[in-house]
Amino acid sequence: MLAGGVGGSRFVRGALHAYPGAEVTVIVNTADDITLHGLRICPDLDTVMYTLGGGIDPERGWGRAAETWSAREELEAYGAQAGWFGLGDRDIATHLVRTEALNAGYPLSEVTRALAKRWLPPELGVRLLPMSDERVETHIAITDPSQPSGRRTVHFQEYWVGLHAEPDALAVVQTGLDAAEPAPGVLEAINDADLVLIAPSNPVVSIGPILAVAGIRTAVQRTAAPVVGFSGIIGAGPVLGMAHRLLPAIGVAVSALGVGRHYGSRRAGGVLDGFAVDTVDADTAAALSAGGLPTVATDLLMTEPAATAAFIAQTVAHVDRATVPSPDTRSSARSQP
Repeated sequence: MLAGGVGGSRFVRGALHAYPGAEVTVIVNTADDITLHGLRICPDLDTVMYTLGGGIDPERGWGRAAETWSAREELEAYGAQAGWFGLGDRDIATHLVRTEALNAGYPLSEVTRALAKRWLPPELGVRLLPMSDERVETHIAITDPSQPSGRRTVHFQEYWVGLHAEPDALAVVQTGLDAAEPAPGVLEAINDADLVLIAPSNPVVSIGPILAVAGIRTAVQRTAAPVVGFSGIIGAGPVLGMAHRLLPAIGVAVSALGVGRHYGSRRAGGVLDGFAVDTVDADTAAALSAGGLPTVATDLLMTEPAATAAFIAQTVAHVDRATVPSPDTRSSARSQP
C-alpha cells in the first residue's frame, strides 16, 4: 500500500481487516517531515504506526492517546514554542529516539523498523517503509503582500497546522526530491506484490511525493499486480485534510473525476487498473470507466475497519484483471530509472 496521513492510516487498518493473514508492506509518505527543536518528526510514519499499534489518539486521529503537554507548556514559558505546532510528552519520546539514531548515522528505514518493533507485533504481518531514506520536505508558496515579491514559501506543516490551509496555494515544491531514492525494499515490494493499493490520501502531498521518488512510479506501472486506487474527494471536497486547497495548485480539478484522471489508467500511461469513488459521485464512475479506467461507486466513508474492508474488497473485485500487464512485462524494479 501507498499511504500517508490520517486517512491513509485508517485505510491501512481497514485493509488489514479485509485481508487477514496477508503480508503487508506500507510505503509511507515522508515529504511532510519536519525538524523542530532539533527533533526529526515524521508525522505520517508515526500516525500509521500508532494507529496500527493501538497508540493513536482516537479523537484527533494523530498523536498519542492519553497525551500530556508539559514540555510544550515549558517551551511556551521560554517563548521558544512554535505556536502552530505542539509536541506531546509521549510523542516526544518517539522523536528523541528517532533523532538520536539518525544522528548516529542510521538510515530512516532502519530507524523506522526499530521503532515499529514496539508497535507492530510480527503476527500483524505489517512492514512500514519510508518512501525514501533521503530528506524530502514539502513547501507551499502563498500570497504575502508584506513581501516585495508578493509571496512567500512556508513548510507544509505551517501551511496546514498554523495557517489552516487558508491562504491560496500558489505552488507546491518538494525540496530534496530530485536526489531521493526509494528506501531499501520499496521497489521490491511493489514488484513482488499480489495487489497494490493506493490509499485515499492527499494526491498532492501524500501520494504525489511517493510516486515522484525515482523509480517508484515506474515500478507501479510495471508490476504484474493489479493497482487499485481510492478517491479521497467525495462530492465537493475531501473528508479529511485539505486536498481541495492544493489540487488547484497542480492543475487538478477538485473532484473525484479530477483525481481519477490525475492518476490515470495504466493502459494510458497512468498508474491504476481500477478506481473507487463514493456513491455520490456515481456519474464520475461511469465517466472514468468509459474513459478506460474501470471505476466503481461505493460508500467510501471509513467509519470503522469493517466498512473500509468492505469497500476495498468490492473495488478490488470490480477491477477487470484483463487490464493488468502480463508477467513478461515485469522487469527488475532495481533497473528502473
